[in-house]
Amino acid sequence: MEHETRSARQLWVEEERGRRRMPDPVRNAAVRAVMITSVTLIQGVVAFYCTVAGAWLAFPMTVTAVASTVVATWSVLDVWITRQVWRQRNGVVSAPSSTARPSVRTRHDEGRAEATPLSEAA
Repeated sequence: MEHETRSARQLWVEEERGRRRMPDPVRNAAVRAVMITSVTLIQGVVAFYCTVAGAWLAFPMTVTAVASTVVATWSVLDVWITRQVWRQRNGVVSAPSSTARPSVRTRHDEGRAEATPLSEAA
């Protein structure tokens, strides 16, 4: 009986994603950041093992790992900057939330309309 219920269920169920695909420049920056960060981590591991083993390569690998850490930090910041620039240039639809205050002009116009008597408006 249990075997029959297992076979009746689907193995893969396709669900709609709530988030859209990242824009191309942002995705390119993110892929670049992942590649640079992974190389930096590999350099750090190699530098650690060379130091433990007492190999001559320990000092050069440590120096390059430190330099790569700076580059990796910048590449991660580049993703954030690219995302913000893309949003500003290509316009994200922005609507005020329900908690947003009305603008001063609309409040002023509403106040003026309430202050005007109906006999003058006609």
